[in-house]
Amino acid sequence: MSAVVAVTIGAELRRRGCKEARPAEPGELGGSGAERRMAGGIGAKKVDVTWATEESGLLLGISIKTINFRDSHTRNFQKNLTNRRGDMLIEAVTLHRRFPYAVLAGFFFLDAGAHSDHVRADNGAPRRRSTFINAHQRLKLFTGREDPHDRDEQFERFYLILVEASPDTSSVRAFPVGEPDKEISIQQVLNELMALVAERNPDFYEFDDTTGKLIRARS
Repeated sequence: MSAVVAVTIGAELRRRGCKEARPAEPGELGGSGAERRMAGGIGAKKVDVTWATEESGLLLGISIKTINFRDSHTRNFQKNLTNRRGDMLIEAVTLHRRFPYAVLAGFFFLDAGAHSDHVRADNGAPRRRSTFINAHQRLKLFTGREDPHDRDEQFERFYLILVEASPDTSSVRAFPVGEPDKEISIQQVLNELMALVAERNPDFYEFDDTTGKLIRARS
C-alpha cells in the first residue's frame, strides 16, 4: 500500500509543477523512478516521496506509514503505532539537520476500523480509546514546524488518513494530527504543502491557489 500511495502522490506533485518529484513509474523520469536515498544529518535515508532540485536540494519530503491489520490478540490497530512513530521521527531529524528549510510531511494511514476499535466498560464508559484517537494524542507533539530553526523531529505537517478499501471501491478521510474532528480533503493537504514550499522558497516559487500548482516566481 505504501508503495502505491507514494507513486500516486509523486505523480500528483509532478502535475502540480514539481517535475523532479519521485517516485515514478519506471522510465517516466528517464531512469528507474524509484524513491530517493537522501543524504541526511545523521546518515543517508530512503524517503518515500521527495522533490529535490539541483539549485535547492530537498524542497519537499513525505514520509508514509501504514497500519492495515488488527492485532490478533487485542483486535485493535495499536500494536505497531509507537514503532511507526519512531521510524518517522528519525526520518524527520535526519532530513531536517541536512535540509532545515525542507518541508516535511507525515502521512500515517490507518484502516478505517481504527476509528471505532475502542473498548467500553459494562456501564458504557470508555475503557480504552480508539487507535485513531490515541494516534492523534501520540503524534500531535510532532507537527506544526513553522520555522526552519524549530525542532528537527517535528514535521511541518502531519496527517492521519483513514482508509476503507474493498475489492470494488475505496475511500480515504484525512485529518490534521491533533484535530480528530477536522476532516480535510487530500487536495487541501497537498495545497497546504505546496503553499509552504513557496513560502520557504520565495525567490524561486509562488503558489497558485486557483490551480494548486507551484509556478516560478515572477522577477
